[in-house]
Amino acid sequence: MRLLATTAIAFPIASAASAETAAETTDRDQHGSIIVTGARDNDGYVPQDSGAAKIDIPLKDLPQAVAVVPSEVLRDQRALSLQDALKNVPGVSFSHGDGQRDQVTIRGFTAIADQYVDGFRDDGLYFRDLSNVERVEVIKGPAAVLYGRGSSGGLINRVTKKPDVDVLAGTLTYGSQDTKRGEIDLGRFDPASGVGFRVTGALEDSDSFRDQQFVKRVAFAPSILLGEGKDTTILIQADYLKDRRLTDFGIPAINGQVVDVPRSTYYGAANARDADVSRSEVLSQTLTLAHRFSDALSFRNGFRHYRYTLDRHNTNTTAVNAAAGTVTLSHGGILRDEDGWSNQSELTHKFELGGTRHTMLYGVEISRQVKDADTIASRVVAITSALDPVLPTISNADFTALSAKSVSTFDTRGLYVQDFVELGAGFKALAGIRYDWFKQKTDLIIPARAQPLERTDKKWSPRVGLVFQPDELQSYYASWSTSFQPSAETFALAANNTDIAPEKTTNKEIGAKYTLLQNRLNIQLSAFILRRSGIKGSDPANPQVVIPIGTQRTRGIEVSGALDLPSGFRAIVGYAYLDARVTESANPAFVDKGATLTPKNAANAFITKSFGDRFGVGAGANYVGNRWADPANTTVLEHYFTADAMAWTQVGPARLQLNVYNLFDKNYIISGHGTSPLLNLPGAPRTVLGTIRFAL
Repeated sequence: MRLLATTAIAFPIASAASAETAAETTDRDQHGSIIVTGARDNDGYVPQDSGAAKIDIPLKDLPQAVAVVPSEVLRDQRALSLQDALKNVPGVSFSHGDGQRDQVTIRGFTAIADQYVDGFRDDGLYFRDLSNVERVEVIKGPAAVLYGRGSSGGLINRVTKKPDVDVLAGTLTYGSQDTKRGEIDLGRFDPASGVGFRVTGALEDSDSFRDQQFVKRVAFAPSILLGEGKDTTILIQADYLKDRRLTDFGIPAINGQVVDVPRSTYYGAANARDADVSRSEVLSQTLTLAHRFSDALSFRNGFRHYRYTLDRHNTNTTAVNAAAGTVTLSHGGILRDEDGWSNQSELTHKFELGGTRHTMLYGVEISRQVKDADTIASRVVAITSALDPVLPTISNADFTALSAKSVSTFDTRGLYVQDFVELGAGFKALAGIRYDWFKQKTDLIIPARAQPLERTDKKWSPRVGLVFQPDELQSYYASWSTSFQPSAETFALAANNTDIAPEKTTNKEIGAKYTLLQNRLNIQLSAFILRRSGIKGSDPANPQVVIPIGTQRTRGIEVSGALDLPSGFRAIVGYAYLDARVTESANPAFVDKGATLTPKNAANAFITKSFGDRFGVGAGANYVGNRWADPANTTVLEHYFTADAMAWTQVGPARLQLNVYNLFDKNYIISGHGTSPLLNLPGAPRTVLGTIRFAL
């Protein structure tokens, strides 16, 4: 009851992105015959729509690259994390996020704060759960015109499951490294009344190939839908997640190479399951109100509230001595307590003017976040061999002193307007602009500061794109867009960055989209130049001072495709070429250096074949090229290739599925930190998971 009581009015863009019920219409031809047309109940591997533009238009009408990982791919791959889902998206690479959070790089730029759920900002630093996720969307390039600050290379939007279907399902998974996970999905929907409810949840208790690593989590998400199909609908949602795991920073590098040790080797406390643990808890509530005044005019308003807490302790490598072959281990931690809300109001108006058709979107967003952060003072706890570390035993009771304590408030006021225009002769345009008033305020308690640090930024974020469609099968587009990144963006202000103006990103992009084989094959190509200027860094003449030191540029090409044939063949494939580097810097040592964690070449493929409703098989592969571990490009994370396989069979109401990952047991580094060569996380060895899903 508490989960559902603390809700307010919300707008989830996901209403258009959730698994859609087939819509049927009837008409009569000139002979009086009844013609029935309808849409497929499920898009399978080939989604046709997205909520990226916050209006109901097909993906092919968007002058922007959007990648979608649908529920069927998540099911067939048995994805257990956001990282598992995003390995299907070209242009996305991974950071280990300090062992406590989802963190990726998109098109060469970190997206640490560019996480969304149903169109609402969700920038808490935690690992998301997929038990309540219908699909994952990656909106490529700057998207500040609708979403506000951030999003240099793109943003990630999780579309949640909605109570508009009948479902009764349970899933059990067990496999390598004692992986144990169970999920439920219970829902009932009455089309006559438009009333539905749904409850999803998950329990996980798993170990890992990494010494001492473990994951224990609980997820629970109830929702209620009122008035579906009526002029007024109300959607109430709540989401709870509790996660406990080892804070794993990975393996260090010496002389430009990751230390050659078994991938299970842990550099931390001997009693890490007690001393090096991250505990996070997230509770959110959302209420959606949508009203249709007419076929031409509709309104949606919404409010999402969340509470996020983190208690993180960690021991990790902070220095190496190449000559002595030793590493220095230090212990510290951080405590976070965040509370925030966001309200979005949007009016959609469709009309014709001068032979053109318009879909106008008018929006207002108001939000506030209050973030408390306590940094536990870090100190050296051991100096030990890099190849055969002897780990110290640590008590967190000995680490209570704080090196920093702050309370930060983030206030956003945003106004935006967007026009989707059907110009005729195959031409369409999408143009919009947003004005943001963003205020940051930080009270520094340790070290004490009498007056708070404050900064207010007022920024315009425009976007314009043109689409040409010579027929129903082809779309060609060109677009230009911008975004801005405030001085601290999602963290506390400091004395050395308060006076620095926001960084600015511009993106120039051309692309093509093909919808073939009666919407069963989608192909998307894009080429772009993405430039971020005013990037902050230490002044070479005075390292204690932060200044705008340079510009980073990414030139790239991305190709992706999705296939879903009646014969049972399905596929999702992608390739990205990214030339991401620093083009200007006040520090000559960084000029022409490659962007961290960004491979020049990367490719993915996953192909399945089903034989009716009886059984199916599939295989996948991922190639990731060399990546730089640090901004100075001193350490390279070597390229790797992994292969996966799967098979399933239906036995009555049960689907039995077997997934094998890293089929050839390759040894590789899947992610790094992005700022240091000392923190590199190995990928998992050959892993086997067995899954049983009961559905009635």
